[in-house]
Amino acid sequence: MSGTARGDFPSRPAAHLTGLTDRVRRLADRALPRTTGERALDLVLGTALLAVTYPAVAAAALALTARRTPGGAWDRRPRAGLGDRVFELRTLRTRRLRLDLFSRLPHVVRGDLALVGPAPLAPGDPRAAGHGARQWRRELRPGLTGLAQVRARSGMPWDDPALLDQHYAEHHGVVLDLAILAEAARNPLRERLRKARRTKAHLSDADHRPPACRRVD
Repeated sequence: MSGTARGDFPSRPAAHLTGLTDRVRRLADRALPRTTGERALDLVLGTALLAVTYPAVAAAALALTARRTPGGAWDRRPRAGLGDRVFELRTLRTRRLRLDLFSRLPHVVRGDLALVGPAPLAPGDPRAAGHGARQWRRELRPGLTGLAQVRARSGMPWDDPALLDQHYAEHHGVVLDLAILAEAARNPLRERLRKARRTKAHLSDADHRPPACRRVD
């Protein structure tokens, strides 16, 4: 499978997402350059999310420190950012309430990460050395979430992370970023509703009658 032009991209939901936003994005790009608009979105929304989630992240960090979690409360790993600049990505060692993700918000405000973008890779990762990938990876900030992340659970063979990252690189913009962020927020809610329905169905199927009443003459 070669190329990720709109007409050739095989993932129907991802292509639909892009198709709906193309016309609006063209109008927005005339008034505001994409890179400027995306950075403004990162600063405004990133700062707001940081203010809301900081107390929970700080409390979790203190709890992990008190428990003497192996390796400490924070995971620190080098990652290649915009222009191949290497930075240390700090992530809280917990997945409760998505606090590991929210703990990366200071990187968004500082400019190491974007809210939406390709997954942050380690320096020298072979995935960044593929045909054409090196150029766009140098020109884009890695993201807190991205098209590849929101499509990762689809189970479809064509939703390959490399193709999805490439597709995002070719179509990125404020409108597409907002659509991906909305999908990223909606996915956990869908998962919780699915679990709640399964639990409810299991309870409704159970026979709660006393043993003596279950016998049929």
